[in-house]
Amino acid sequence: MRLLHFLVILLIGAGFSSCEAPTEAPTTKPAVVNKQPATYEELLALFKEWRSFERPPMLEGAPDYTAETFEKRQADFVSLQQKLLSMDISNWPTPQQVDWHVVRAEMNGYDFNHRILKPWQRDPAYYKSLWMDRSDVPAHEGPTHHGTTEIWTYDFPLDPDSKQKLLSELSVIPPLNEQAKRNLTGNAKDLWITGIRDIKQQVEDLTTIKTWESIQGDPELEATIDAAITSTQDLVGWLESEAPKKTGPSGIGKENYTWYQQNVHLVPLTWEDEVMLLKREIARAWSALKLEEHRNRNLPQLKAADSPEAYNRMAEASAQSLMRFLEEQDIVTVKDYYDPALREHLGAFVPEERRNFFWITAHLDQRPLYSHFYHWFELARMDTEPHQSEIRAVPLLYNIFDSRNEGLATAVEEMFMDAGLYDDSPRSREIVYIMIAQRAARGLGSLYAHANEMTMQEAGGIHSDYTPRGWMKTEEELKIFEQHLYLRQPGYGTSYITGKYLAEEVMAEYARMLEGKGEEFALKNYFDALNAIGSIPTTLTQWELTGVKSPVLRED
Repeated sequence: MRLLHFLVILLIGAGFSSCEAPTEAPTTKPAVVNKQPATYEELLALFKEWRSFERPPMLEGAPDYTAETFEKRQADFVSLQQKLLSMDISNWPTPQQVDWHVVRAEMNGYDFNHRILKPWQRDPAYYKSLWMDRSDVPAHEGPTHHGTTEIWTYDFPLDPDSKQKLLSELSVIPPLNEQAKRNLTGNAKDLWITGIRDIKQQVEDLTTIKTWESIQGDPELEATIDAAITSTQDLVGWLESEAPKKTGPSGIGKENYTWYQQNVHLVPLTWEDEVMLLKREIARAWSALKLEEHRNRNLPQLKAADSPEAYNRMAEASAQSLMRFLEEQDIVTVKDYYDPALREHLGAFVPEERRNFFWITAHLDQRPLYSHFYHWFELARMDTEPHQSEIRAVPLLYNIFDSRNEGLATAVEEMFMDAGLYDDSPRSREIVYIMIAQRAARGLGSLYAHANEMTMQEAGGIHSDYTPRGWMKTEEELKIFEQHLYLRQPGYGTSYITGKYLAEEVMAEYARMLEGKGEEFALKNYFDALNAIGSIPTTLTQWELTGVKSPVLRED
């Protein structure tokens, strides 16, 4: 299959590393098992057993990620996996079979992490313990250890029980940092060097927390925070001293990437497929942008908010416009919690010289970004109306939700546009295509980084150079953050575009199914059906909604 050629110059004379990715086979082939009749209740019991196992035992007050413990527990993992694979689910209703595949994908994720990704060994950022804000997807983006402190879940000043809980969580940091020095034996240069930034940020965040009025004057909290700061500073020093020794690649290689996508994230694409798709989206977005600019050539340019007051007025108008559009145009059933969920994230004015890509767009018209904040509707739904399935009611492990959550949030940016959101502001359509190009460019760069054909910095060059109007060249931190995350979590950088493609495929199959039955397609029914299915891989959503089962949904 021939790929589009307009980016081929990036692959010529770039001096790509010849270093090989991890060479171990993407997966061990599970032993053949005899299928036995099983009940859905047995799956639920196994799911609870699996989730309990997935949390590692404790060592000296911190989760144990030592190689010895992983090897000791491997026989127990294989036993759990064999129990799952031995279940004959052929007569189960499709939603119950879907839940079985979710558990299978999670177990594949554990196996892949254990043998290939090994974040506790290759990725210093894995040892980041302090999280100040909630993620906009069901769990934190990227590999995260099991003993984190989620500051955003606390109300300050603390009540006695909350204080003890926080003390207990913060006390994990020093022993885990010491363990990190033993566990981090990998040679992934880009992951190592960039990961130091995450650990340094933890020092800053701990220092900030210590200055809070509700913390000051509490000697127990202050001492615990001081111990965490000292320990984290010590880890930073150790990481920096080891950094010059790191010379190896950070990507997992094409074969491993393809297996991971198809067997863990259940994305029915190969590495090569994703390269082709993302190149296609870059070309489509750029050409559509130029056509929009031509159509709008006689219209005034959008005017950026130039003060906090102007930003706030625009944000209020944008929030009202989006919510009114969703309601009045029958896009989706608007729940009572939608508007409050959006209003918690309207943002604030940022001086022009400090705006990154997304804040450049938001100062022109917040609605493209607020459309992507469909994320917050989904999280509010998980909080308020958890799925009736115990398996879907909780965030899926290993970022398996990315094709669904990031893909749908990206898809609705263009879907809402096509449904008429910007009929009052044609130039706002230009922003949507710029955002698509940026998502495709950064994802394409991440693919080359995982193939070890580019360094993380070189991948960032695609990210920057193929984002229109130079909007990725205004602020370096966003590019580093995104490319680092995508190197840490295979498939995440591409999930915005591959997930968008899959969401569009689901809509197409759903519409085709209805047409075959002589029934009318209603957009509101489509989105309500997606919401009811929950935050699971899009291939599973398509199967449950339309009956179309992807080849990646094997049962062996």
